[in-house]
Amino acid sequence: MDKVMNTNDYKGKQPTTFEEQIEILKSRNLIIEDMQEAINILSRVNYYRLSAYMLTLKCGDKFKDGTCFTEIYNLYEFDKRLRNICLSVLESIEIAFRTHISYYLSHKYGPTCYCNPEIFACELSYADMFQELNVALTKSRELFIEHHKRKYDSEFPIWVVTEVVSFSLISKLYSNLKVKDKKEISETYYQIPYTYLQSWIRSITVFRNICAHYGRIYNRLLTIRPKLLKEDMNKGIMNSNVFGLIYIMGKINYDRGEWGLFISNLRSLIAKYDNVDLNKIGFPTNWDSVLSQLEPKINKNNT
Repeated sequence: MDKVMNTNDYKGKQPTTFEEQIEILKSRNLIIEDMQEAINILSRVNYYRLSAYMLTLKCGDKFKDGTCFTEIYNLYEFDKRLRNICLSVLESIEIAFRTHISYYLSHKYGPTCYCNPEIFACELSYADMFQELNVALTKSRELFIEHHKRKYDSEFPIWVVTEVVSFSLISKLYSNLKVKDKKEISETYYQIPYTYLQSWIRSITVFRNICAHYGRIYNRLLTIRPKLLKEDMNKGIMNSNVFGLIYIMGKINYDRGEWGLFISNLRSLIAKYDNVDLNKIGFPTNWDSVLSQLEPKINKNNT
């Protein structure tokens, strides 16, 4: 049994009151415009969470002259709202990709195709994926899962499975398909080489999880970076920052109206928080025209 640490043995920082946190900030050259409002904010948003937004406003351990507490909170609010408007587009991308995978594989290999290791490229990766998939089905309490357990003796068609498992697992499933099937899916639905789609989906799953779990995206470099087409690199798009990922989202989004709404919301957000340094998220000066020129995908089989 693991030993529980005695609090007397802890050598790290000790907890501070909200008032003490404010005094620490003031000692580091931060202007507190309204003491009570600052306390209200710190009582809702952990000091440690806010500290990540302080980094670009400091020189060493001190804040730049004239920096106010409101500036820090505005960066936090901007980041939160940017995540929220990204999530609406990410949701549509995820649902469409789940649909494309289940539709293609079920029609080519049958409803329970995911049970057949022969359609996958790596047997070891397949075994791990299949185990993870079964855990998800066992834990699920969705009504349609309970229905299939009762009526079909726990035989689940792939269009049911893809609604239950994580997007990360869907990404792994696609990555482990044989090349011919990856090519067919990418060319049919996205009109791009499969190596790019595979890279984009993986990057999007990581970004989606950051957004869904309230992680910071302002002043963040991407660890899983999408592979870029030469034509996109020639436009100055970079795969290390948030704008590069947003650009990829626009290239594989299927909902024309939603993409237009996203850009409109983005314009409003940037206008409201006009003190935000867009360079910290990789936005070029012509970001509006770059994103507006992207046309959502249309399934060529339906045109």
